[in-house]
Amino acid sequence: MSEFQIRAMTEVDLPVVWQINQENVPAVGDETLEALTEIFQQSGIALSAVAGDRVIGFCLVLDPGQKYESPNYTYFCERLDDFVYLDRVAVTGEFQGKGVGAALYRHVEQSTDAQWFALEVNTKPRNEGSLRFHGREGFVQMEELETRPGKMVSLMVKKLKG
Repeated sequence: MSEFQIRAMTEVDLPVVWQINQENVPAVGDETLEALTEIFQQSGIALSAVAGDRVIGFCLVLDPGQKYESPNYTYFCERLDDFVYLDRVAVTGEFQGKGVGAALYRHVEQSTDAQWFALEVNTKPRNEGSLRFHGREGFVQMEELETRPGKMVSLMVKKLKG
């Protein structure tokens, strides 16, 4: 298994984070570097996974009350008070399946006092690997929603406390 660490994301990481994001489309949303930078700036938790000095994965997590126009984020804001929202997580290809995603999730859970950990997973197109991963991680579906024509997501939560 490759050695890696989790640390706070910095602005210097953003060009590589953007490349990892784009490598993982459509499992994560396609973004410009500018849009990804805006999400980073709104994130209460922004983590990079690094192997040596190389960024190999990341996650961006928002608290409630941000001015973020995602219908998925809005869904959770309307239904939950005390949550963190995983906007995106991605790992570069050669490090997928090596525990990086699970390590990022552990760090998010240790970094928050929120009651709920919320996110969505594509069901159309179906992201079977992500659905299995989130089931193993203890996430359950609140609802399945069509976010735009031909695109469905499972809106999922994991109870962290209370």
